[in-house]
Amino acid sequence: MASLCNSISFTSIAKSSYPNRPLLFPPKFLNTFQFARSIPAIRSSKTGATNSTTFQQEDHKTNDESMSIDILHRFFNLNLGKWTGSFHQFDVDGRLLQKVNTKLSVSSYGEDELISLIQSLYIEQPPSSTSISGQGEEPEWVEYKIKETNMFTVDKYQQIAFFPNEKAFSLRYQTAGMLETVLRQGVLGEDDTGEESPKNLKLPSRQPSIVCENCLYSMEKDRRVRAFHIMDPKGFLEMLLIFLEERGDGFISHPSLGSDMDSKGRISQFLGKWKGHSVTKRSGVYGATIAEADTVASLEMDDKGQLIQDITSTSDVCDVTTNVHWMGTMSNDLVLFDGGYQMTLLPGGMYMGCPTDIAKIIAESKAFHLELCWLEAPGKRQRLVRTYDAEGLAVSSTYFTEVKV
Repeated sequence: MASLCNSISFTSIAKSSYPNRPLLFPPKFLNTFQFARSIPAIRSSKTGATNSTTFQQEDHKTNDESMSIDILHRFFNLNLGKWTGSFHQFDVDGRLLQKVNTKLSVSSYGEDELISLIQSLYIEQPPSSTSISGQGEEPEWVEYKIKETNMFTVDKYQQIAFFPNEKAFSLRYQTAGMLETVLRQGVLGEDDTGEESPKNLKLPSRQPSIVCENCLYSMEKDRRVRAFHIMDPKGFLEMLLIFLEERGDGFISHPSLGSDMDSKGRISQFLGKWKGHSVTKRSGVYGATIAEADTVASLEMDDKGQLIQDITSTSDVCDVTTNVHWMGTMSNDLVLFDGGYQMTLLPGGMYMGCPTDIAKIIAESKAFHLELCWLEAPGKRQRLVRTYDAEGLAVSSTYFTEVKV
């Protein structure tokens, strides 16, 4: 089920360990995340162009800019409102470490290209050990203001990839500060002295190599999943974080991920043959569709418990077919494929995938991808894949919708 992106060559990546591995990226890269260059719009240079060519380029530039403003407004409208939900922290093996109730308030101000999105995250606090709790006591919530989002940030730093019709998007973050705050305030609570942490709590690295958010919206409810890959500075998966949210005020219950299904039950949902369609877009507000394809994916388990995955993708434009064949093994809720890719099975019909060793891929000047899959209803799933180039920059995202046949 590791996704097939037309822009990636899936060659076999040998697994290895690097006990004295250097940082995946230099410290300046890690500390500021200011390295990210805006993915350029499809515009030709005017140098040496004829008047006719120059006019066409100017017209294309104008269309690009007006399109980006429209896309930004549609992205904001998709996010506006009050969201009630829960935050879940998982380790690499898919074990739930922490769950915190959350509320998110999203509004906007300004007009046209000056519009900005304002988000406030409210984290439910655990009862204080120093207070006497009475029956019916209202829970305490701590507010955390998320940095504003506008035309500049989504294209320059967050490198948004937005699918308006499919209601899905990908973002990359400058730091893991917001996530660390969620854990510190939401889990540690007001009694945190900084000396000890609750059992199993793990805070994100202060210098992560990658913080990627993939968001999928429900096809049946006004609900969404926002999933975060947190990669450590050496390029290994550090943790997986999920917000499960439903649009509405505080009167609705907090949707949460159940954990009553064992590993065999989690993988069985994805076994079989899946047919669907994929759409790939460039990163950036100007991101246009660069590829579409019909896809067929199958995942089977043999009598020895080994997984066999085959993916076929046929381009809509050039009618070129690409095939991928991988073998994998399961260890509880973690699947390791021989192509150097791992998949963590999660509750709620989800899995998240990533390379086992991003630093090795970077060293070999290869591209890589991070994936979220949500099987909200039996036999029907969505997948969102974020593709990075060999420099660690987000260059495109691919959205899949598939049904079981």
